[in-house]
Amino acid sequence: MRIHILDDWFDTLRALPSFARLAGHEVTVWTDHLTDEAALAQRLAGGEALVLFRERTPISEGLLSRLPDLRLISQRGVYPHVDVAACTAHRVLLCSDTGSDKPSYAAAELTWALILAAMRQLPRQMASARAGRWQAGVGKSLRGRVLGLYGYGRIGKVVAGYARAFGMKVLWWGSDAGRARARAAGEEVAESRQAFFAGCDVVSLHLRLTPATRGLIGAGDFAAMKPGSVLVNTSRAGLVQSAALLAALNKGRPGIAALDVFDVEPMTDPDDPLVSHPNVIATPHIGFVTEDELDSQFSDIYDQINAYATGAPVHMINPEVWKP
Repeated sequence: MRIHILDDWFDTLRALPSFARLAGHEVTVWTDHLTDEAALAQRLAGGEALVLFRERTPISEGLLSRLPDLRLISQRGVYPHVDVAACTAHRVLLCSDTGSDKPSYAAAELTWALILAAMRQLPRQMASARAGRWQAGVGKSLRGRVLGLYGYGRIGKVVAGYARAFGMKVLWWGSDAGRARARAAGEEVAESRQAFFAGCDVVSLHLRLTPATRGLIGAGDFAAMKPGSVLVNTSRAGLVQSAALLAALNKGRPGIAALDVFDVEPMTDPDDPLVSHPNVIATPHIGFVTEDELDSQFSDIYDQINAYATGAPVHMINPEVWKP
């Protein structure tokens, strides 16, 4: 098959072991990012399969209408960036493993790194040392403090294990179903949403972004948080009302926000109110960006291509377009 892989910004994929799974296919890897739809369509002309690098490029009806040879889009995870109805209309099969039981250890590790960075003031302390001013303040220990995890899922459970290794107490909140699963597993669940935000020294979000969760975290939640507490978001920016978070940071509740996700990505504006805020630790959506995590994710993506090529596609999102 003629395959195009989009948005491999650091030309990482060709050096990973999983890339060998595409042997026998004609593969083109693009290491830049095009936003112009016409230019992107010209680049992809003749391609039969398209590999998406997470949500970096939206797949619209306009783009699909310019790609008459396209038959397959392969990716992993959720797909809010893909117009599934348009895929179906143009007879393009979307394959995406949304039910993988493998947690993203890379995302969990970055979550923990951000918690440590926030509690020990690492960016500020590093800047002070480099400026010749030595220490810049006094941080906080993790042992004995409370970590609140909003969302009882795979990544949250891994983070909970890290917290316990550091001597933290873990408190959960989430949907009715999520709280029920947590209780059934013997976990401690807060008595109420307000008690959850009020009782935690660090709150970390581990939710999928859906219409039901968009804007879920707002001013009332922030007002309940302890002065000087920490909010961590390595999930999706849309979970949080950005204006409310900015206002809350200015009031000190939370005292620090450690963010890996933003409403606009790539975020290239150094003057963005959140990125530039003195009480924000910002990383550029690198939660999943490790060689190990990418090798695992793209192994699944390439396997979907090979399954399609052999006439037995898997993880079909719009199976109605498949004709053996």
